[in-house]
Amino acid sequence: MSDESNPIRNAITEAIDENHVILFMKGTPDQPMCGFSARTVGTLQSLQTPFAAVDVLPDPRIRQELSELSNWPTIPQLFVDGELVGGCDIVTEMHASGELAEVIGVPEDATAESGNSTEDAPEPAQAPPMQIENRLE
Repeated sequence: MSDESNPIRNAITEAIDENHVILFMKGTPDQPMCGFSARTVGTLQSLQTPFAAVDVLPDPRIRQELSELSNWPTIPQLFVDGELVGGCDIVTEMHASGELAEVIGVPEDATAESGNSTEDAPEPAQAPPMQIENRLE
C-alpha cells in the first residue's frame, strides 16, 4: 500500500522491505559521518554479513520520515527483516550478548571464527551502500 503523496516514505518502506539487514546512518559504511554510525557499521562488519545502508544526510526529510515510521528519534537505525532492532547502544549490547548474530541469522561458528586470525579469512561480503534517490522537485 503506497502513499503516492509521500515518495520519500515510500522509498524508505520499500528499502526496509527489500533488504534483510539495512542500516540508516549518517554517511556511508566506507565513510561514516558520526561515531555512532561508525560503531554500528563496525559491529555489523564484525559479523561478516552483508547489509544495505542508507545515508540520511543528503535530505533531512529522509531522517524525518524514518523517525516517524520507526518511532525512534536517533540515527543510526538498524532494521532486520523489516523490524527495527534499534540504535547504536542496543546494537552494541545485542552484539556483546550474541543476540544480534541470532537475530540476523549468522551461524554461531561464523561469529566464533571472527576472533581468529584473519590471514585466511575471506573479506566480509558487503552489499553496496544504497541511497534513496530524491526525485522531488
